[in-house]
Amino acid sequence: MTPRLVFALALLLGWYGRAAEPRPPLAHAHNDYEHPRPLLDALERGFDSVEADVWLVDGELLVAHDRRDVRPGRDLRTLYLEPLRARVRAGGGAVHAGRPDFVLLVDVKSAAAPTYAAVAAALADYAEILTEFVEGREIRRAVTVIISGNRDEAALRAAPRRWAAMDGRRVHLDSELPATLIPWISENWRTFSPWHWTGPMPDEVRRNLGEWVARAQARGRRLRFWNVPDSPAAWRELRAAGVDVIGTDDLAGLEAFLARP
Repeated sequence: MTPRLVFALALLLGWYGRAAEPRPPLAHAHNDYEHPRPLLDALERGFDSVEADVWLVDGELLVAHDRRDVRPGRDLRTLYLEPLRARVRAGGGAVHAGRPDFVLLVDVKSAAAPTYAAVAAALADYAEILTEFVEGREIRRAVTVIISGNRDEAALRAAPRRWAAMDGRRVHLDSELPATLIPWISENWRTFSPWHWTGPMPDEVRRNLGEWVARAQARGRRLRFWNVPDSPAAWRELRAAGVDVIGTDDLAGLEAFLARP
């Protein structure tokens, strides 16, 4: 099905109309590990998604934005997997009570294949809390892991059983690959549009944004952009368009924005 046909179908079935009354977006903590208390600060503010950049260094999955910043003890298990398991066990099976949807976005910074192999091995130890994907079926649990950055797409596609899905890009927007493999589409705003949030959003940009939302949702995927300003004006445009995930470094600011009607 061509992008135009997908968009036309979305219009016909009312998906594009969600822009007028969008579902609440997920609040995503971009580069979460850079906050004073990784994971915990985001959880206390009610965020439903956190991002951890990982480097495979001497067999350890160390968390940092740049290779030079890795430190022993700041690893994926210690900062994220262990505290998430403890919270889910204490919380009756959910990260947030009454909200079953929580995402751990693992942004792979080192080489794709060996890093994903190490991530997959680590995730298997936390299977009790992680959404499982078995031969195209999804077994939903408290935390869904999505692999971003240097993604080993071949390994993810070939695995008959896995505890992670893959973050898609523009090329996956109309892909026939299932949402159980690619539940998200993430894109750099600077490659999406030449408009950089100065003055009112142009009508053409707004139309294109609405089209992307419709196309992603027609495939059962969520849509996220990075390189968007941390400002209520930008968040307001994304929410009005129905963008499913809004990321920020300003946890308090986005929390306050989403709390307003």
